[in-house]
Amino acid sequence: MTTYLSISVVIPVRNDARLLELCLQALGEQTRRADEIIVVDNGSTDDTAAVAERYGARVVAEPVPGIPQAASAGYDAASGDIIGRLDADSRPGRDWIERIVQRFQSRPELDFLTGDPRFYGSTPLVRWMGEHLYIGGMYAVLTPFLGHAPLFGSNMAMRTDAWRMLSGEVHRNEQNIHDDFDLSFHIRPGMTVLRDRDLVVDVSARPFKDWASLRRRLSFVLPTVRLHMPQQAPHRRRQARRRARIGMPAAQ
Repeated sequence: MTTYLSISVVIPVRNDARLLELCLQALGEQTRRADEIIVVDNGSTDDTAAVAERYGARVVAEPVPGIPQAASAGYDAASGDIIGRLDADSRPGRDWIERIVQRFQSRPELDFLTGDPRFYGSTPLVRWMGEHLYIGGMYAVLTPFLGHAPLFGSNMAMRTDAWRMLSGEVHRNEQNIHDDFDLSFHIRPGMTVLRDRDLVVDVSARPFKDWASLRRRLSFVLPTVRLHMPQQAPHRRRQARRRARIGMPAAQ
């Protein structure tokens, strides 16, 4: 008998009501419905909250600006066994939730699941560069650096128990960092991360619309890394994960 796993979907939003509506429409068409949808209103001045309520989402107000704080507030509020994460410009396919739940049901040891984007908008060249250079480069560089695949915040999920273990460690009060990358650093050596290449979500290509937008996203990478150096240098992370695999205590 398969154990039922409940799932909460968290969407941090600031002034993105139009795209949020499309995201919530897609969640309403899932083959497996979410047990709850949490929209974190991060100080919006548009009708974000009204749109969320119209689609039956639970609205959590988080006035402190910044995605790290908003995402963390949503995870804290989640009541499901699994927390799925999307952004307002994410458009999940109809089987997105079903696929996530199946992955966690079939792999009891799995703690984190991350997927890939398929960018929409802009030009074919920009979309290709976003998928192959930006995202592809992120996985190629950061996977050996971290010792596991990095989490992609526009398309990821985790066990709520795993979040509860890490919630007091993440840098939720920082603004100019990547919250998903920061959480990736906090994943403990004994935790399991899976990158599912078939877990694909359509995501807006607007971060790559011009060099200023891309430069802003890239500027968050080094501050995120600096928060974890030198204590979590790659060789130390690899050693910790090897110790965890063979059941040895972590080095002091």
